[in-house]
Amino acid sequence: MPLEMENRLRPLIALALVALMAVPLHPAFAGPLTGKIICVDPGHPSETSAGTRGKRITENKANWLVALKLKAILRSMGARVVLTKTSENEKVTNRRRAEIANAAKATLMVRLHCDCAGGPGIAVYYPDRKGTRFGVTGPSASVISRSRAAAKAFYPSVTAALKGKIKPKGLRGDSATYIGSKQGALTGSIFSKVPVFTVEMVTMTHKSDDDFIASAAGQLAMAKAIATALGAAVKALK
Repeated sequence: MPLEMENRLRPLIALALVALMAVPLHPAFAGPLTGKIICVDPGHPSETSAGTRGKRITENKANWLVALKLKAILRSMGARVVLTKTSENEKVTNRRRAEIANAAKATLMVRLHCDCAGGPGIAVYYPDRKGTRFGVTGPSASVISRSRAAAKAFYPSVTAALKGKIKPKGLRGDSATYIGSKQGALTGSIFSKVPVFTVEMVTMTHKSDDDFIASAAGQLAMAKAIATALGAAVKALK
């Protein structure tokens, strides 16, 4: 290119670059969770069991299908998403699931499960005290505090998003669970070095909950509600 033409084009190129830099980023790259790493843990199968089951769907399948839908939604919100397993029936121990979130330096870890006891609805559990498993005591006071803050922001948001579809069942500490009452905390919490909480999305022994989570529409509604609530949870961690 002749030098004279290059000199004429240089100011125009500079103006074009300035204009390009002023264009807003695509929503997928500038969403509310941009820069955040969310670890999604579809519960089961693990060292404890293959999970419970309803009449229409197993817990393992429901957890996996919601996790896949949740992953897509979170990525559209700008998050980087890490799953704790690569296929529906892959067996991963609860300790290993926590280690995956730790290695990813996750902003937050959300564990997806379905309940088999009590009334219908969605419940959320967070580590409220230290526990011990395999000679390891945890989580740290910081993880307990941050998990509590995240869960307290998450629960009202997710129940509001599911109003009219799934009943609110409660926000409780890990110590209120069967395993947590024995260990002090759930295994996935004991080994976690990042904020973590468990979502019991439905109670599968109730037909309405089972029908909801067995349907593609119900799974999508659950994934959308969880994604929205994770936005609130992440804000609570700032």
